[in-house]
Amino acid sequence: MNKTLTVFTPTYNRAHTLHLCYESLKRQTSKDFVWLIIDDGSNDRTNELVNTWIKENEISIRYHYQENQGMHGAHNTAYELIDTELNVCIDSDDYMSDDAVSKIVEFWGKFGDQKYAGLIGLDATPTGEIIGTKLPENLKAETVSKLHGVHKVKGDKKLVYRSDLTKSTKPYPLFEGEKYCPLSYKSILIDQKHPLLIMNEVLCYVEYLDDGSSMNIINQYKRNPKGFAFFRKIAIQYAPTFKERLRESMHYVSSSLMMGNKKFLFESPRFFTTLMSIPFGVVLYLYITRTSKATVIKS
Repeated sequence: MNKTLTVFTPTYNRAHTLHLCYESLKRQTSKDFVWLIIDDGSNDRTNELVNTWIKENEISIRYHYQENQGMHGAHNTAYELIDTELNVCIDSDDYMSDDAVSKIVEFWGKFGDQKYAGLIGLDATPTGEIIGTKLPENLKAETVSKLHGVHKVKGDKKLVYRSDLTKSTKPYPLFEGEKYCPLSYKSILIDQKHPLLIMNEVLCYVEYLDDGSSMNIINQYKRNPKGFAFFRKIAIQYAPTFKERLRESMHYVSSSLMMGNKKFLFESPRFFTTLMSIPFGVVLYLYITRTSKATVIKS
């Protein structure tokens, strides 16, 4: 029988945490899903571990190994392989609530149609505390950009997308020598097509590990200026408010300076906004290149 949902997990040397996701998937009250693991070049015992789980035959598992491309490259591969109606990414150090699959499938079956890109739910800490803020109770659907930029929603949220949209939307670009492009690039493009249904339910438990990308975001800025500059141009173009456009322009200036692009102003989709943001972007550039901090997130 065809499954409704693909839970996909990009992983790189996470054999020591991947079992948390596996155990949560075994506990699901609905088995209407397949777990797609994209092994992005791990050299630990991930392959051995996953093969053991496949032999256990507790849940449906697909495993794909590739040479290391970074998180966004693993997402590209996942979207090519997914063949279910819906998909959701659960990171290798996170895990799902026991009834998450059931809630997703039932909610989409009741309210979902071609007018919506999928649905958005909540992330929580392992102790159950909501990450950031809840979603607006008075809205049936909204885009990710407007939820954060207009409705002032804070914190990471769990995005469940229609797979035909994630497959048809442009893939993340791969830049030589870099391993990261912000994943919200894809969300911004899908925002231009359809909003997401709002579901104020906890779907995923998140723990920010010391070696995770969220806790090393400043280092990501330094190592991947091309990926960030590319993303900022898209974010500037589709920002829902002037304040958001100015903020994205400031980051675009900073990343452009890091990669030594002297033509950044003329390559910006919003020339005058970017011009206004240059002083702030220079300050941000100086801060990022000189700070010894790895993150702006409080642990």
